[in-house]
Amino acid sequence: MRLDEYLEFEENERAERRRLAREKDYGIVEHLDSFERRFDAEVSDDAVVGSVSPSIFVGRSDYPNVSTGLLSPVGREERAANFRTSGAWYDEDVSIADVFERRTSLLNANRGVDVTDAGIGSSGVGATGSDVASVHDAWDGWLGVQREVAIADRPVDVEIGLDGTPDLDFEVGLEDVKTPTGPRAAARDASLGENPHVPRPVKKTLEDDDWRAEGAMTYLYRRGFDVYDINTILSAGALGRGRDRRLVPTRWSITAVDDTIGQFLRGSIRDDPSIDRIEVHRNEYLGNAFWVVLAPGDWEYELVEMKAPGSIWNPDPDAGVYLAAASEGREGRTGYVEETAGAYYAARLGVLEHLHDRGRQAKVLVCRHVSDDYWGPVGVWQVREAVRNAFEGEHGTAETFGEAVRGVTERLPISLGRLRRKSTMAAGLQANLADFTGRDD
Repeated sequence: MRLDEYLEFEENERAERRRLAREKDYGIVEHLDSFERRFDAEVSDDAVVGSVSPSIFVGRSDYPNVSTGLLSPVGREERAANFRTSGAWYDEDVSIADVFERRTSLLNANRGVDVTDAGIGSSGVGATGSDVASVHDAWDGWLGVQREVAIADRPVDVEIGLDGTPDLDFEVGLEDVKTPTGPRAAARDASLGENPHVPRPVKKTLEDDDWRAEGAMTYLYRRGFDVYDINTILSAGALGRGRDRRLVPTRWSITAVDDTIGQFLRGSIRDDPSIDRIEVHRNEYLGNAFWVVLAPGDWEYELVEMKAPGSIWNPDPDAGVYLAAASEGREGRTGYVEETAGAYYAARLGVLEHLHDRGRQAKVLVCRHVSDDYWGPVGVWQVREAVRNAFEGEHGTAETFGEAVRGVTERLPISLGRLRRKSTMAAGLQANLADFTGRDD
């Protein structure tokens, strides 16, 4: 489909999606009221009995002394699998409010540990009362239960003993919108109500003490495990060489897995032939629009982010569009991307999976427009899934890279001139006076 025809087609599609979005119910306060009632009915003063944990959480504050938690959808155990972040959320077309509801419905029963010794104190005795010396050996007590939940391929029945009353805060304020989380409770202990089912490839990575974490991640990915499963296993300290294993904060593990698998895929397409024409793909999800321009040539990648005034990461309505960019060449990057952070690696993964499936390589420009409809952050999973699915259905074609970028820029909130000043890939385009006027916030 020619680029101009594709752009018109996409304009009509966007209008329909906006109409459907307006019909969704964002009853946050009603949800919190019902959750408080359900929580009071299910939780006693000192225990959560018969709960089901679909996932874990490892914090990053005060690293290496971190908070580790078992997450449980209190009163909704039969739907526990739906509360675990995954690509299925995109398939379900969850809204920001849906994500908020799921996240705030999870009780985070947590306790503090050291990332390397699982809470060993000066007495030499672990926080669980055992003589466990390292994360590598921890298969009993609190950390053992947490690890069993992380490596299982389905939610696990657990009984969690709470140390005191859960901290419940149901006042909806700015911070709730920024970081939607459920109630927290200090955990005294935890025990399994069943023997979790652990897939054979995961058992293999656990048993091999000489396998570096990067190799184990790639092994699992090649055997059909998605990055969501792998980052949970990594976070629980279940990957890497023997006694070098340690807990990894959830936020760090997500980016680490996206980066590691991305590097593997980049290497796998290194000698593949290039695509033979310019392609423009687009997807929109949760107030984020993604334009992906593929051009013939060796691998090259750039993410440009435009965050509209009034959106969650650029809340001042008079601030103008915030612009950020990061890029890499054929050999990749040597340092962490600060400006676009986890979104860089999540979007790159989606593109590389597509090229790997095609057996091709390309120069890639991804433009992300964060509109003011993005009122609450849901996590980089939405970036990953939106880019993964951008290649489904129709796409546009163009004769030149310049034609493609100019066509895309007409749908962006900034001028081509401003894009050229920020983007390495767009910088080489021949410009005229009109490119530097208009939407140059």
